[in-house]
Amino acid sequence: MDWKNKSVLVTGAGGFIGSHLAEKLVELGADVRAMVHYNALGTYGWLDQSALCEKMTVVPGDITDRDSVFHAADGVDTIFHLAALIAIPYSYKAPSSYVRANIEGTMNVAQAAKDLRIRRMVHTSTSEVYGTARYVPIDEKHVLQGQSPYSATKIGADKIVEAYTLSFGLPAVTVRPFNTFGPRQSARAVIPTIITQVLSGKTVALGNLTPTRDLNFVSNTVDGFIAAATKEAAIGQTINLGTGREISIGDLANLIAKIAGRPITIESQTERLRPNASEVERLLADNALAKNLLGWEPRISLEDGLATTIKWVEAHMERYRPGVYVV
Repeated sequence: MDWKNKSVLVTGAGGFIGSHLAEKLVELGADVRAMVHYNALGTYGWLDQSALCEKMTVVPGDITDRDSVFHAADGVDTIFHLAALIAIPYSYKAPSSYVRANIEGTMNVAQAAKDLRIRRMVHTSTSEVYGTARYVPIDEKHVLQGQSPYSATKIGADKIVEAYTLSFGLPAVTVRPFNTFGPRQSARAVIPTIITQVLSGKTVALGNLTPTRDLNFVSNTVDGFIAAATKEAAIGQTINLGTGREISIGDLANLIAKIAGRPITIESQTERLRPNASEVERLLADNALAKNLLGWEPRISLEDGLATTIKWVEAHMERYRPGVYVV
C-alpha cells in the first residue's frame, strides 16, 4: 500500500508505541493526524521530543468523549487505535477509569469509524487478555482470561470491535502485541525498570522473577500495525504480534546486566508482586497467523533491541527515578 497522501488517525499518539507508529507513518508519506490526551499544560507526550511532530496535525482530545473522537476521525482513511490506560498495577487501584478509557473509549472509536465510513480501523489488544497460558505457544484461539482489571477491560474492548465488525460490517482488524519494549517506554514497564536500576546501582528490585514473557522490540510491533492496515485478508481477524521466544523476568534482568556490562544482585520485593491469582505466569506467542496473513515477522532480536534501549535510557536517565516502584 502506498501511504503517500493517505490521511490516518493515530489515537494515543503521544504514548510509547503510538509515537513510534505516528513517526513511521510520516516517514511513509502519510498525512498523520495524531490524537493526544488533552492536558492543561498543552503537552503532546512523547511527540514533544519528536523531530517529526511538526509534520503531523496534533489533535488534543479524550477518547472517552464521543465528540472529541468524531472530530479527530472525520475525513481520515485509516484509524490506528492505541489510546488506552495500560498500567496493570494501577488498574487494581482505579478499575473504573479503565472501563471508561478502554471499553467506552474503544466504542467511541468504533462508532466513529462506522459512521464516518473509515476504510480500516486497526485496534490494539494485548497479550494480557490470554492470562496465564493454558498451552504454548499461544494462538489466537486461546481462551481469554481477565486476570486483572486492565486485562478484563481490554477483553471488553476487543469484543466491542468484534461486535461492530459482525453487527455493522466495520472493516476492523485487532492486533494483539505481546510485550513491546524500546526507547521511550515508561518505568511502569519491566524493561525500563530493570535498565534504570542496572545503570544506577548494583541491586535490581523486582516482583516475581519466574513469570516468562515474549518480548518484542517496538519497531517490530509498528511494522505489524502497518501490515494489518494494508492486507485485505486481515479484516475481521485478531492477530498476534509476538516473537515466539520467551524469557523469565529473572533471566531478563541478568541478560540486561550482561549487555550493559554491569554486575547486579536481584531481590524480589513484596510491594512489587501482583495478587497471587492475578499473576500471569507465562506468555509465549504463536505468530504463524501474522506470518501467513500479513507477511510479518520480527526483524530486531531481543538482544539487539535491548542494546538499543539501554543506550537510549542511559541518555535519558533524567526521565526516570531508579528504584522507585511506579504503578
